[in-house]
Amino acid sequence: MKRFKWQILFGLFLIGLSAVFYFIHYLIFRDAHHIFLYLVGDIAFIPIEVLLVTFIIERFLDEREKKVMLNKMNMVIGAFFSEVGTKLLEYGSEFSPQTEKISQEFKSIKNWPEGEFIIVSKKIRNYEHQIEIQKGNLEGLRSFLVEKRNFLLLILQNPNLLEHETFTELLWAVFHLTEELTKREDVKKLTDADSEHLEGDIKRAYILLIAEWLDYMKHLKDKYPYLFSLAIRTNPFDPSASVEVK
Repeated sequence: MKRFKWQILFGLFLIGLSAVFYFIHYLIFRDAHHIFLYLVGDIAFIPIEVLLVTFIIERFLDEREKKVMLNKMNMVIGAFFSEVGTKLLEYGSEFSPQTEKISQEFKSIKNWPEGEFIIVSKKIRNYEHQIEIQKGNLEGLRSFLVEKRNFLLLILQNPNLLEHETFTELLWAVFHLTEELTKREDVKKLTDADSEHLEGDIKRAYILLIAEWLDYMKHLKDKYPYLFSLAIRTNPFDPSASVEVK
């Protein structure tokens, strides 16, 4: 309320100041016709100024601000994959019978053109993914997610998440899986129905994780080739990947 009152007073001050200058102009030149001629012309231009500011300049600034926010969000995504995501992909690969097929898809990823990332991402989303819970280390997955729970909660508090819907969806899927696993006293003693339920949760998180990883790889290749090089050398889908440059 105080700020609004200050703005009104400041607006009145500017109008009064303008009137004073017009009055001084009249006292010096005694030409009211000239004053009103330019006054009407200036008023007539106001709608065009509003158009320029609101629809063009403001939109340009919004786009620029959005790019800055998305760039910051990609830094958060990078921290997520460094701390949690890459290891989760390794766990997910243990549960998935399609791991070898997916690995073949990503074999030449460092040479992909920009459009290939989008094509493969769509293809991965349409895979008939299956998860076989007995094939992987469910206890290890639970321990890992419990260990990283505070980190996930910290990322969920980031206000920039609103600008990145797919990553937000991934975080909720991973966080839900974390909650599901931590609620079970012993993941080695699951009923068939419970195993099937957890397979669905793992599948949801795994598909979103692969798609987001591909989007992040595309971003790194476009903007940060040196980080892309490191990511390729630690490719979770390549059993022969090595961080050492050969």
